[in-house]
Amino acid sequence: MKLNELRDNPGAAQKKKRVARGPGSGKGKTAGRGIKGQKSRSGVAIGGYEGGQMPLYQRLPKRGFNKPNQKKFAVINLGILQKFIDAKKLTGDITEDSLVEAGVVRRKLDGVRVLAKGDFTAKANITVTGASKSAIEAVEKAGGKLTTTAAAAE
Repeated sequence: MKLNELRDNPGAAQKKKRVARGPGSGKGKTAGRGIKGQKSRSGVAIGGYEGGQMPLYQRLPKRGFNKPNQKKFAVINLGILQKFIDAKKLTGDITEDSLVEAGVVRRKLDGVRVLAKGDFTAKANITVTGASKSAIEAVEKAGGKLTTTAAAAE
């Protein structure tokens, strides 16, 4: 078999039906839209329209609020941090840049936040934007130091 001999199985790929291209196409004249009415015309915007009845999305109460300037942190757990330290991918002082370089997080976003899930036994100095209280305690218990930058205090 050669690349130039590759073909789809018979009937696997069907050609797109071209509507409104004459009576021979099988979808000529009204192009399968029936006769008259809003749906037969172009530019139809029916969406959530319920024939004059108050639409469901307007009948239900509005709740909640989304902050437009909300900060999004890259989150890592201590257990994963420990795995990377054991695999010798993280050495010395651990910063946000070294975490990205080692592949622990894909990108920093508004900063990196450390959470306490998993076991942590390495003695490491970690500097990140934010951390949970239990994560700070776990690192200090292991003999390391976890410092958060001023951006987290704001």
